[in-house]
Amino acid sequence: MQLSLDTDIVIQSWSPGALRVNDAVVTNHCFVHGRSVYEWQPNAIEALTPADFSGALALHPEIILFGTGNNQQFPGIELVTHIMQQGIAFEVMDTAAACRTFNVLNGESRAVVAALLV
Repeated sequence: MQLSLDTDIVIQSWSPGALRVNDAVVTNHCFVHGRSVYEWQPNAIEALTPADFSGALALHPEIILFGTGNNQQFPGIELVTHIMQQGIAFEVMDTAAACRTFNVLNGESRAVVAALLV
């Protein structure tokens, strides 16, 4: 599933199981970028690999915000190293913080992708 909008995306709210993006409700894990939302089916956090982030990397971000649900949980160092070796910043935070940070950076026209566990 891909949701494309005519205006820049604003993440209006997040609660466990649902994300409101420009009045549309998203109930799946997703990548949010510019004017699009892409469904995402990652492995469990402790089993994430670079392949889980291939969709986000294909969007050529300067930063990836990884929202890990209610609590901040760090993925393995191999994944973080792989992304950062490509010159992409990788920030891990709870999903609510990732949504707020995405709105600020996207509003500044930064090349940002939010990888969100809903």
